[in-house]
Amino acid sequence: MFAPSQIEVRRFFCATYRKQRDGLPLTPMEAIAADWIVQHPEYHAELADEAAALAAVYDVEAGRSNPFLHLSMHLTLMEQHSIDQPSGVRQALDLLAARRQSLHEAHHAAMDCLGEMIWASQRSGLPPDGHAYLDCLRRKATA
Repeated sequence: MFAPSQIEVRRFFCATYRKQRDGLPLTPMEAIAADWIVQHPEYHAELADEAAALAAVYDVEAGRSNPFLHLSMHLTLMEQHSIDQPSGVRQALDLLAARRQSLHEAHHAAMDCLGEMIWASQRSGLPPDGHAYLDCLRRKATA
């Protein structure tokens, strides 16, 4: 399993933004990330300043959104969809995207489920519950 550090994640997104903005060639993963970066212009200033990005603290209590977490969740959902892992996630995400009439909006809804699953796993010390995650996605897709 690939588990980059917080610094590596932030450097990846900042470098991807810089390369995309400058018209430089992108790796396949960077190209996927760049597509999501383009859809989030509210993050461009933070991605443009790597030194500030590396030092930034994103406190939920302060109401500050973490662009690196958000973009990472987009990549996670893309990967889950591409390999259908957990099994059934592709169908659930496709249904959610059709229901929301937007892949982007579907991802934002799915991030709630993904975040809940990760939070519950960290809190309990147990592995992530893929069944609860899929149930959450399906509820959102049929609501």
